Amino acid sequence: MTISQARNIGLPLMNLVKMGGTPILQQLQLEEKLLRTTSDNWCIINDGTNDPTIVMGMSGRPAELLELEPVIQDQVPVIRRFSGGGTVIVDPGTIFVTFICNRDDIPGIQPYPRPIMKWSGELYKEVFSGIGDFHLRENDYVLGNHKFGGNAQSITKNRWVHHTSFLWNYDVRNMAYLKLPSRAPEYRSARNHVDFVCRMKDHMSRSTFIEKTVEATRNYFMVRPLQLETIDTSKTLFTPSTRLLSKEELSSALQSQTKKFCLERVQ
Repeated sequence: MTISQARNIGLPLMNLVKMGGTPILQQLQLEEKLLRTTSDNWCIINDGTNDPTIVMGMSGRPAELLELEPVIQDQVPVIRRFSGGGTVIVDPGTIFVTFICNRDDIPGIQPYPRPIMKWSGELYKEVFSGIGDFHLRENDYVLGNHKFGGNAQSITKNRWVHHTSFLWNYDVRNMAYLKLPSRAPEYRSARNHVDFVCRMKDHMSRSTFIEKTVEATRNYFMVRPLQLETIDTSKTLFTPSTRLLSKEELSSALQSQTKKFCLERVQ
């Protein structure tokens, strides 16, 4: 018996699904379905998505979070996901890691945001051991004082999702689609998007990050790799809440924003 095999004895099972370039809408809808219609633990790693896409939390309001005129003009897709959290723009330079877990399969972790964040911070501390000044700051993963990982969660009675978008690389031009959020972590100190974030590629290769993340997961689970094609949820009726916002919805939000601005100027 190898050391790795011995370590896995008694650990709960986790299915590992690796993808590359899967559209983020497809990924999020899969995660939501796995959360609500299965009883397994899942780790989903998607190495990049196909096109630049804006993803908002379930309560996000486009007029407050987005520069709507260029978003509409450039036809940037906008998704409202099933989890909470903030707004991000993702593209081929983003690496996504998602954990879908049963509440009782990680001893001592209560199904609330802070305990889950603390657990994930410990897991990624191992991934980034010896690489920069990694730590969990408020709800972000940072190197020094710069964010490179944004998190969101969805918690049900017996299960939870913790998913992260990691900025391995990003296009500065895409950041212009996002407004500076009204609610931001204190350490941001009103910095703009470019000054606030950093690139993982300056510290670690994509393949090394993915390999180390899988290895760190083995400290908590017996990991079983699966191919995406083998996941059969077709027999389960399910309508995801994660969806693409229509051009009409975005245009309506822009019109309301413009009308509000005009009324404020008159007053």
